Amino acid sequence: MRFLTSILATALVTATAMAETPSADAAKYWPTWRGPEMTGVSRTANPPVEWSESKNLKWKIEIPGAGHASPIVWKDRVYVLTAVKKEMPSQASAGERIGIDGDVFASMQPGEGRRPRDGRRGGPGGRRGGRGRQAAPTDTYQFDVLAINRADGGVAWRKTVTESVPHEAGHPDSTQASNSPVTDGEHIFAHFGSRGLYCLDMEGNVKWSAEFGKMQTRNGFGEGSSPALFGDTIVVNWDHEGDSFIVALDKRTGKEKWRKPRDEPTSWATPLIVESKGKAQVVVNGTNAIRSYDLETGDVIWTCGGMTTNAIPSPVAADGTVIVMSGFRGAALVAIKYDGAKGDITGTDRVVWSHDKETPYVPSPLLYDQYLYFTKNTKGLLTCFNAKTGKEMYTQQRLDGIDGLYGSPVGAKGRVYIAGRDGTTLVIKNADKYEVLASNELDDEFDASPALAGNEIYLRGKKSLYCIAEK
Repeated sequence: MRFLTSILATALVTATAMAETPSADAAKYWPTWRGPEMTGVSRTANPPVEWSESKNLKWKIEIPGAGHASPIVWKDRVYVLTAVKKEMPSQASAGERIGIDGDVFASMQPGEGRRPRDGRRGGPGGRRGGRGRQAAPTDTYQFDVLAINRADGGVAWRKTVTESVPHEAGHPDSTQASNSPVTDGEHIFAHFGSRGLYCLDMEGNVKWSAEFGKMQTRNGFGEGSSPALFGDTIVVNWDHEGDSFIVALDKRTGKEKWRKPRDEPTSWATPLIVESKGKAQVVVNGTNAIRSYDLETGDVIWTCGGMTTNAIPSPVAADGTVIVMSGFRGAALVAIKYDGAKGDITGTDRVVWSHDKETPYVPSPLLYDQYLYFTKNTKGLLTCFNAKTGKEMYTQQRLDGIDGLYGSPVGAKGRVYIAGRDGTTLVIKNADKYEVLASNELDDEFDASPALAGNEIYLRGKKSLYCIAEK
């Protein structure tokens, strides 16, 4: 969401960034909310084109609680984050955390909450339900990491990492678990925002945790930016209405490597880590500026202006070009050649092309080969550009059956998969002309982004997690 990113999930919405070229193991799975290349693409997956509740449904399991965190996949398991409201009177006030043994102690707190949608299936298209702050929750939530067997949907393990009373209710469409996890194949990094960042081994044992404070998000909309992982460093962006910052930690110990202040209001975008001439840099979307940080030192390498309020979509990159966009109360898209960029590059020839219409509010774009796909605001209207030249292939193509979107499109095997809030997933051809291959309906609502691995697509709905595979 992510205003939602909280919701956003979206946005939303996990997530991390590996590099532009994933490792051989990572390429076989879905280690982050935007996949092994952080573009939304899997080069190895071959999921079905058609499915329903009775066709190509390998398994379907109910996920307790609520969350817009996208599932990630590694080897024979799927990993999901969720927040479960406890059916008991709260023992802590907002701003306190309850230990598993029931002891109360001071801490940071969550920053999202979810209210069920009204009776309309899928919610109100591109409109957002409700504005302004809602009353802070008084119920205790437990924040869980689930490991689910890909073979049969059985729960391999479930770990409650903390319990707390959220200090913000969040946007009506958001959840308390909207930050997506990331894995390096040895550990799961589960980020619950104001509830903390947790490093677990692959069997669910917590190795370390880190807390960063209580986020005060714009209008109390909630949290959603996911961590970015590269080598032995994990990066967390912390943009809110207080003192914003970006922080890098040692993934093995949780010890901070550096922390830098950011002149930014609340944002929900996940950082993207790319390499330039052998050095890694962290590209972060933002309302005031897009910034690139040296991964080793945290120093700012370059900046570029031009985004809108509520920066949610995460950047995508390929072939030395990073594309960044936002779409709340305006529209902005810039394609930047980052190799050798330094200082303020706004309006320079480093910006190789730009666009100021039809950009997304919540969903992140899909960069698939030469094609860049993005939707208008949160509506079922799709635009496709040539990512290298900025040439428009088609624009505002209506996605029949999809009224609203928070999740981000994904791609594999020459196909693009777009899951809507109404339970419909369209499959279209990855091409310069719009061609629908299938329209698939399930009995759920999808705000999280899909995950692809092997011959399967995983769809995390409001109620259930689906594993779709050819039969």
